[in-house]
Amino acid sequence: MDTPTESAPARHQTSAWPLALVYAALIVFASLFPFDGWRAQGIAPQVFLLAHIPPPYWTGFDIAINVVGYAPLGFLLALALLRTGWPRSAIPLAALAGALLSLLMEFLQIYLPQRVPSNLDLVLNAGGSLGGALLAALLERLGAIDRWSRFRARWFVPQARGALVLLALWPWALLFPAAEPFGLGQVLERLESALADVLDGTPFLVWLPERAQALQPLSPAAEMLCVALGLLVPCLLAYSVAVHTGRRAALALASVAVGVAATALSAALSYGPAHAWEWLSVPVRAGIGMGMVLAVATLWLPRRACAVLLVLVLAVHLGLLNDAPTSAYFAQTLQAWEQGRFIRFFGMGQWLGWLWPYAALVYVLLRASRREVAS
Repeated sequence: MDTPTESAPARHQTSAWPLALVYAALIVFASLFPFDGWRAQGIAPQVFLLAHIPPPYWTGFDIAINVVGYAPLGFLLALALLRTGWPRSAIPLAALAGALLSLLMEFLQIYLPQRVPSNLDLVLNAGGSLGGALLAALLERLGAIDRWSRFRARWFVPQARGALVLLALWPWALLFPAAEPFGLGQVLERLESALADVLDGTPFLVWLPERAQALQPLSPAAEMLCVALGLLVPCLLAYSVAVHTGRRAALALASVAVGVAATALSAALSYGPAHAWEWLSVPVRAGIGMGMVLAVATLWLPRRACAVLLVLVLAVHLGLLNDAPTSAYFAQTLQAWEQGRFIRFFGMGQWLGWLWPYAALVYVLLRASRREVAS
């Protein structure tokens, strides 16, 4: 195994490490969701390791998702190792890490009645990690990674890693069904319900505040504002690390396009391809237009001002969302994600959709307090 030396390639600040860690955490959530019912089932680990391949319940979808699900992890780990001075060990270490994580997840699933460990899953996950690592090495050899580094240096400030990680995760967070388009972070109603369940039967239940009246659905005007602010958030986040006004405009346009496409894909997964665009109601279309107008109006703000404004926008957006209930129809949509093939995405997408705006809020508060945010 090689070790970094003075003759090793120069180390680079890379977003691959935090992205790899986030992706590994999401794999854990997706593999162990719903995290309840833990118990010993009298199954020895070697039973699933030595089981017949393929298992009788396998499908083409299962094979594809197990390979594709681990490929980004192998890619990101290999890329991080390549960019930080471990060129010869990048592929084997990334593939080994993916295989070991998969082995751990399959072993833990022995104790979850709702999950079924499988040696085929382990083989496919390991193969996906290896494939992702090989792709990273190939792109590095072809110079694609260096071109990305030069692109990043031209478009973003040197301290943009955290913002780029958040921007890369934003479309994935949108794939989990939201009660309002671009409405990430709507957790208050679920949090109150979860706390009530935890405290039920204890004297602490009376400590929970009681609402004077039930949560009221958003009015069309409030829905329009909520959509506009949800679309403005990634634009302001990009503005806070972009180095040129023209590039800000390109990033804003890309954010709108990716956000709309991810929301349409989420609707297609939830309701079928024929209903991919039914979420585009009149208030939503007006909100998208308003968000684009606000994105244009803030193009010329200094980076520090964009960061401060982003804090305000996030606060108002989260306040609007969490002061509204989720509909019964939306609850039925979530049930479809909790069952069948969507179970593999449910934990991962749910946590991204819940936590992304709060992670962005923490990041931008830290960044706004630093001197380098100034334009």
